[in-house]
Amino acid sequence: MDNRGTSAIEVTLSFLLGTAAGFILGVLIAPASGEETRKKIRESAVKTGAKAKDSYERITKEAEKGIELVKEKSSEGVTAIKDFVDKKKEEISKKIPDFSSKEGEKE
Repeated sequence: MDNRGTSAIEVTLSFLLGTAAGFILGVLIAPASGEETRKKIRESAVKTGAKAKDSYERITKEAEKGIELVKEKSSEGVTAIKDFVDKKKEEISKKIPDFSSKEGEKE
């Protein structure tokens, strides 16, 4: 089995958790007043929230582009199928004589 995907996820998750833990420990251990510490935490939370919002908006725009592309391609496919069916109907109607006309009837 190939464990590279799992190990990459584990490494990334470990890195993120380590970074977060290091930041929290650094803020808590650093010689700063409670007010300064709360300010640092608040600023960090605002920055993280802004980054998350930007990422969400970027992903949403890309998803919308993908949806529009799928709609466009689906519409093109449906049109191509309809055109093909219409062309085949026309070809078949030219090959098969029209039995509904009265020309072929004898009195």
